[in-house]
Amino acid sequence: MTDTRPAWSRGDRVRAAAVLMAGWVALLWVLEVVDVATGHALDGYGIVPRTPSELVDVVPSAFVHFGFSHVAANSVPLLVLGFLAALGGIRRFLAVCALIVVADGLGVWLISPADSNTAGASGLIFGLFGYLLVSGFVERRPLGVLAGVLVAAVWGGSILAGLAPTQSGVSWQGHLIGLAAGVAAAFLLRRPTRSRVPVG
Repeated sequence: MTDTRPAWSRGDRVRAAAVLMAGWVALLWVLEVVDVATGHALDGYGIVPRTPSELVDVVPSAFVHFGFSHVAANSVPLLVLGFLAALGGIRRFLAVCALIVVADGLGVWLISPADSNTAGASGLIFGLFGYLLVSGFVERRPLGVLAGVLVAAVWGGSILAGLAPTQSGVSWQGHLIGLAAGVAAAFLLRRPTRSRVPVG
């Protein structure tokens, strides 16, 4: 049986990735506007560790923030890293994000301090960083390797700083788990290697 679906061009992939991430970041800002307008009612969707009822907030917590400065700090890295990761295909990108968000949320629920409330897209950002950092090497794609090197050069210092447990008001646990989940996603969701037919 022949697949008759039209192949996506490079331009199609770029446009789809750009539209998706612009919409994603816009959604975060809209949610923060709603949060402020409702007296921070959405802050309750953050994760309070080891409370069984909080497990329903594992996914929503990645979309709500504690103030405009919080969402502003996450917007540019999420936009850029998400765009780069989505260039590899939207379905695959959404699977990577789902894995990172769920793993990160569950990890935060398990190991964060008991009196904390964790929310925001930073766990996903750290996950996308880890994914982009290693996926090119895992799949042996030169462009992917180059993207990983560039991402490390631009955000490597910030990522290392975000893993420091000495920062107050920062979930280094969520950052660390997100980073590990992104690396794991690069291996678990890697493209199958194309077999080469010897010529001679």
